[in-house]
Amino acid sequence: MIKKTAVVFGGSGGLGAGCVRALAREWEFVAIVYRGGRERAEKLAAELPESCTGFPVQCDTTSAESVDAAIDSVIARCGPIGTVVFSAGLSIEQPKIHTISEDLWQKVLDTELIGFIRVLNKMLPIYRDQGGGNFVAVTSMANTRIIHGDGISAVPKAGIETLSKQIAKEEGKHNIRCNTVAPGAMDAGLGEDFIANRMTPEFWEAFRKTIPLRKFGDASDIGEPVAFLASERAKYLTGQTLIADGGYTL
Repeated sequence: MIKKTAVVFGGSGGLGAGCVRALAREWEFVAIVYRGGRERAEKLAAELPESCTGFPVQCDTTSAESVDAAIDSVIARCGPIGTVVFSAGLSIEQPKIHTISEDLWQKVLDTELIGFIRVLNKMLPIYRDQGGGNFVAVTSMANTRIIHGDGISAVPKAGIETLSKQIAKEEGKHNIRCNTVAPGAMDAGLGEDFIANRMTPEFWEAFRKTIPLRKFGDASDIGEPVAFLASERAKYLTGQTLIADGGYTL
């Protein structure tokens, strides 16, 4: 397995940063791909261990040209890419389906689902040529247990999960793996904002008690399974979704 360079789309976000930190313990280079959070990406890169070189890369996943340029810049700097983690997404509210405009659907789908497709379109020929590689996408446990108001977030991630299985099925013969990690209620990223600013403390305390482990997850609870799936320890795992939710979907 080529285990030198990892690329994390959405690496400056809350969950993406957890992925970066976990990968940095095993990979020589980690590209922290951001859309508008350059300062966060630079700060994160400076915090990584000396054994890993982290660096920011700007990219807008709604543009194929931007995706291609970002990946080309990483390869030019670091050589072959061994894993691509896709954790890119938008900061959105939790509107009910009947209130969501077509423009908002288009925006979210273009950033997340079609954004992931743009990454696949660029990386699959590269992985084939170099003899393999893997993808790990961060999705949502809301694809397993429906949450009121979470449709705009869950629908594109459901598409990513289905697409990941299709990639695993078609590309396994080329030594290409594709898996997903589905977070539950997280005290990180958008989840941290929700817990701090939406509903009441009493609501979140009651919600916490519905989780078998009786706690919300943090960024490392997503970063660690992502790093595992990206590693040789998971070399026989492909097309799988690992639900990291403290047991909430049971």
